[in-house]
Amino acid sequence: MIRTWTASIVPLYEESFYRLCYGQVPAFRREKADRMKGKQVRAQSIGVWLLYEWMKREYETGADTAYNLSHSGDYVLCSVSTGQDTKVGCDIEEMKEPNLKIARRFFCPAEYEQIAGEKNRTLQQEYFYRYWVLKESFAKATREGLALGMDTFEIALGSPSILVRQPEKYPEEYHYREASVGGGYRAAVCSTDPGIEEIIQADLRDLQR
Repeated sequence: MIRTWTASIVPLYEESFYRLCYGQVPAFRREKADRMKGKQVRAQSIGVWLLYEWMKREYETGADTAYNLSHSGDYVLCSVSTGQDTKVGCDIEEMKEPNLKIARRFFCPAEYEQIAGEKNRTLQQEYFYRYWVLKESFAKATREGLALGMDTFEIALGSPSILVRQPEKYPEEYHYREASVGGGYRAAVCSTDPGIEEIIQADLRDLQR
């Protein structure tokens, strides 16, 4: 089973709450946050790790259990597997103006054509970001990330969306779950486990209650 939680990091913009949470993450994560410039990126780093630690306790997962982290803007996202020998990737993106140049250069022709051919600006934005998070989540599930060419696999949007073409070196069957988050974000989870649960909205302040 794949469990996925998302949370707003806005509470971490308050210095007192940030410091409280900062003291609860491992030293390597504090050091990573300290190297970052900007309140938001530091809050993302601390917030996403807090979410992961919270989920590990909630689902009693082991150190060898697959997980993946993502963050964008004011939100963080974490997926964990409660089974063994499972691949999982997740991605969240704040939806802004769709970048058709990126879609044309990096997406598959059919994917680009669906985006560019949509005249409704709201739907065009939705298509662009759905493809974006679906592609990122698959790439992260393979553990290659951005090193895996985004045009080496093709997705058909749907309910659920599906892989219609994938690299030969990743022959497993992959499954998707998508969601809108926070009114302006798009998220996706990709896994070899078909049991991908609905994405849950969590509150980082609950960690302190």
